[in-house]
Amino acid sequence: MKHLKTKLSLLLAGSAIAFSAHSAAAAVTPDQAALLKTTLTPLGAERAGSADGLIPAWTGGATTPPAGWTASQNMPDLYASDQPVVTINAANMAQYQDRLSSGVMAMMQKYGFSIVVYPTHRSAAAPQWVYDNTYQNALNAKPDPAGARFGFSGAYGGIPFPIPDADPLQAGAEIMWNHQCRWQGSHEIVDYASYVVEGGVVTLGSGFKYQEIRPYYDQAGSLSTYNGDLIRGFFQFGAPPSTDGQELLEWEPSDQGQSAIQVWQYLPGQGRVRKAPELLYDTPMSQEDDVSNYDEAFVFYGAEDKYDWKVVGKKEMYIPYNDNGLISASPQSVFLTHFIDPNKLRWELHRVWIVDATLHDGERNVVPHRRFYIDEDTWNAALADEWDAQGNIWKEDMMISETRPDLPGTIYANSVTYNIQADQYVALGGPWGVAPYNTPPDYVTKPVPSTFNPQTMGAQDQY
Repeated sequence: MKHLKTKLSLLLAGSAIAFSAHSAAAAVTPDQAALLKTTLTPLGAERAGSADGLIPAWTGGATTPPAGWTASQNMPDLYASDQPVVTINAANMAQYQDRLSSGVMAMMQKYGFSIVVYPTHRSAAAPQWVYDNTYQNALNAKPDPAGARFGFSGAYGGIPFPIPDADPLQAGAEIMWNHQCRWQGSHEIVDYASYVVEGGVVTLGSGFKYQEIRPYYDQAGSLSTYNGDLIRGFFQFGAPPSTDGQELLEWEPSDQGQSAIQVWQYLPGQGRVRKAPELLYDTPMSQEDDVSNYDEAFVFYGAEDKYDWKVVGKKEMYIPYNDNGLISASPQSVFLTHFIDPNKLRWELHRVWIVDATLHDGERNVVPHRRFYIDEDTWNAALADEWDAQGNIWKEDMMISETRPDLPGTIYANSVTYNIQADQYVALGGPWGVAPYNTPPDYVTKPVPSTFNPQTMGAQDQY
């Protein structure tokens, strides 16, 4: 353990981050947890800015909605007056390659992709009760006895591992659980549209109503009453006609070594609800023309047991951030032949955790190696490189975030999977400014509990 801690400390030289020297069965010490109130933010990031000042210090994030905004509107671009710092493309990417992911550079070289970098805003925030729970989680959270890749216990209502383990192999899985348990509100109702772009042709992959509750983030609950139910999500598909009336229900637990993810599917043509355990891992998403897989949603989603996860380091990277301005745009104005219009996508410089995922012995996944870039402030997986079995760059995943001072939080708005080899991509979410998928997300109205009961699927088929 001492050797591993020393090795990781060298990887993170110059960083103020503190790791816990705890085993798989113990949490951090009170002195270590106290750092969440001093040198670390309440969610575990470094409060201090970067040495060159390009990344500012965290001072509380964006917590005040703009004047005149109402919940019936999409949240506007909070930083619309910013001017670009630099535009990076194939011509000058060598100058910035240390801050670019492998997939982004491959897209620049192959397709002329570019990124427009703006001043960094550390907009991330959460309610005080989430901060309080995160502090308690630092003291109490424990990985599953079989390892963190199977889940955790002893955490509730906040980031489970704000101070990751000293062991890079343990810390990697913990950081990925932080991503899956990131703060995005306690519940949500939204109309989404996904779009597939192949050969320059933009098609509607699916239009659906999505409802989600996050029992893990029920403010009225507590660790003593939490039953391990992390997220429940319900999809009602309305478009295109081939998917009209289909429904999908997912239950995701936080300790999957004790309780597995459950999925149910309703197909109108069959007239019955069936369990669909195959709709996990690397199963292609038929609603997205099989361009992306289920575990590529949100950059990464679902069970972590197929991979070994290792922290490679922490560094300053350019990642998509604060992209409120993209949310209300139309698909016609956003989706170009090979990628989203770079002039409509905002990038910023932020510190990220870098986590490598390689297949665990005896396991299989169509993607044998992935590298994730996890934003330190939000724990959002902002980017992911994916390599094929021959070691060639294959896909690039991007999370597009929006900042919601009303929650408050800087949260998921869309994820995009680019198949660099096949020249196709899919944007999984929205909303995108075209009815009926342009209704602002509702983070106030709590979905009816029976919505998430497999016995009521089909009967709810009203899109």
